[in-house]
Amino acid sequence: MAAPKTGKKRAAKKRRPAAARAPRPALGNDPFERGAAVRPAVAGAAPDRAARLGEVSTPNPTPNPTSTSTATSTATSTATGSPTASGTSAPVAATTAARRAPAPAAPHGVGAAVEAVRERLDAVEQRLESAAGGAAERLRDLARQEAAGQLARDLGQALAGLLPALRERLAGLAQLRSLLSGPGELDFFGMDRELAARAAPVLDFLYGTWWRVEVRQIEHVPSEGPVMVVANHGGALAWDALVLRMALAREHPARRDLRPLLDDPALKAPIFGSASTRLGAVPATPENALRLLGAGTAVAVFPEGSRNAGRPWTQRYRVERFGRGGFARIALRAGAAVVPCAIVGSEETSAPFARPGWLAERLGIPFLGSSASLPLAPLGVLPLPSRWSLRFGEPIPAGAADAAASEDQAQVLALTERTRASLQQLLDEDVAARRSVYL
Repeated sequence: MAAPKTGKKRAAKKRRPAAARAPRPALGNDPFERGAAVRPAVAGAAPDRAARLGEVSTPNPTPNPTSTSTATSTATSTATGSPTASGTSAPVAATTAARRAPAPAAPHGVGAAVEAVRERLDAVEQRLESAAGGAAERLRDLARQEAAGQLARDLGQALAGLLPALRERLAGLAQLRSLLSGPGELDFFGMDRELAARAAPVLDFLYGTWWRVEVRQIEHVPSEGPVMVVANHGGALAWDALVLRMALAREHPARRDLRPLLDDPALKAPIFGSASTRLGAVPATPENALRLLGAGTAVAVFPEGSRNAGRPWTQRYRVERFGRGGFARIALRAGAAVVPCAIVGSEETSAPFARPGWLAERLGIPFLGSSASLPLAPLGVLPLPSRWSLRFGEPIPAGAADAAASEDQAQVLALTERTRASLQQLLDEDVAARRSVYL
């Protein structure tokens, strides 16, 4: 049968030995082994791949005559630039040789070049640091200039806000020329009420801005009836009489009109004496005092008089004896209440060299400010901007008007000493309590 026979033949073929089989040509993966054409080297190819290609084309390294001749022909072809018997190109072989050769040594000038680069970098760094320092200094200068400019702008704004207030305060000083005009209508004692109205801006400036007068316990002054205000006197001029008159007219609830009584030295002072009379001062005589008190007017007396104007600077605010008590006799006769008033600040209106006991004694010139032949004489009469305070004590009743009591020396001395002690106590308390003289 054909089928079994066929199976036997196939089995025989399977059992046929390997030597009897016809050998097939081995293809492999190497194109050079199969006799393919030489491929040109690709530009930019990795040297490792070219090296691997060269290694693959290298024959078996077992030494034999054939391999020796092959190596000889390979070297000859490498030198002449022609392909080898195995098909390897010259550039691939050269790359492989260069890869296996040791790296060449660094040239001798590389270290010097590195040092030069470092020096250049150091120089650049120094220039950068110098430029940064200069920029920082410039920024500081600009900051200082900006601060100065800001300060100038702030001062300008402050002055711009202050000038209107100063102009308003000092506007009245422009009316000083009106004080030199002719006198108006005078009263019995020589007061010119029109002058007081024209001088109001100047007096307001002195009272509120220059001296900054503070008044306390002014309600102790009776609102009506005869009143005698007894105050201490200080300074070369009778500025205290003017301030006391203004305080009663401004600060008292009843706006009382006060007429200060001044002695002859104060009324005979150049310019100021006549101005005091036109502003309300009255010569200190018993007749004038009784006339004013009889009309129910308030008067102010300064028992120390002008004789204490030349006392030493160290004896300020020490109330001297009141003489024979002339004011007490008049108060008892007119039945007027006696009100002590302590004035602090009047002593400092006169410059210290205008008194003995300070610069005048050190220079050997007595009462420096009163000498009209010296150039410093005007400084002795100009008022300094001292801070003033006026404090009124409790009234001392003198009783009903009694002519007989005014002749009793014991009653006169008792009223005089009581008034002086009360005034000295007020002065001691206020001088000890004040914080500053001029500020």
